[in-house]
Amino acid sequence: MPDSVIAFIFIFAVFVLAGFVKGAIGLGLPSVSMGLMAVVMSPGQAAALVVVPSVVTNFWQMVAGPYFRPLLRRLAGLLAASCVGTWLGAGWLTGPYAHYGVITLGVLLIVYGLISLANVRVSVTADKEIWLGPIVGFISGLLTAATGVFVIPAIIYLNGIGMEKEELVQALGICFTVSTIALSFNLAAAGVLNTSLAMTAIVALVAALAGMWLGQAVRLRLDQATFRRWFFIGLMLLGLYLSGAPLVRSWI
Repeated sequence: MPDSVIAFIFIFAVFVLAGFVKGAIGLGLPSVSMGLMAVVMSPGQAAALVVVPSVVTNFWQMVAGPYFRPLLRRLAGLLAASCVGTWLGAGWLTGPYAHYGVITLGVLLIVYGLISLANVRVSVTADKEIWLGPIVGFISGLLTAATGVFVIPAIIYLNGIGMEKEELVQALGICFTVSTIALSFNLAAAGVLNTSLAMTAIVALVAALAGMWLGQAVRLRLDQATFRRWFFIGLMLLGLYLSGAPLVRSWI
């Protein structure tokens, strides 16, 4: 539980913002919430608070479409390998080197922002999926264990295997849901994901859902290209702070 009303308000505001971004452009809840909360708390604590809102919002995205079963078969290798990678990294978010996870998260946000702004695309042929998917999943799982965010290189891979827009949206929901559940086992084993977080997690979920509703309500009124551009610029600036501040403090 937060130890002050200010901390509670901060968490609520973070998840409203993260939910708004997800409602407006369909992604960004873990990246925004983890990035902002890592400024004021440990990566393990931040990841524990993200679990419930992330699972609930991504579960809806996962099942809301006609492609669930074929996507599950197609992505089975990636999903299984991501779980293995996440579990092999157990303790990285909560152990003595957890502060490196903040730096890694900052770097990933910068890379994610640059790739998105540059509209980088790769092309993965069907014959390569069977072996490349598990490799991408394993690396993404290791980075999830270290940062609490499932992004790189999975997002690049998913954009490159030739899915239609609605397929991609549902595929992201499947990957985010599975990765969050896998990460939750690490957090539970470390003791940071427990019933003492229940009330805070509920507040975070309500805030995220409210933010999503607001984001969806204004989606049609926003210029998507402009919003996405400034979102990723903001994400990169946050990444610069997260990756740079710990290094600066260590030198002072």
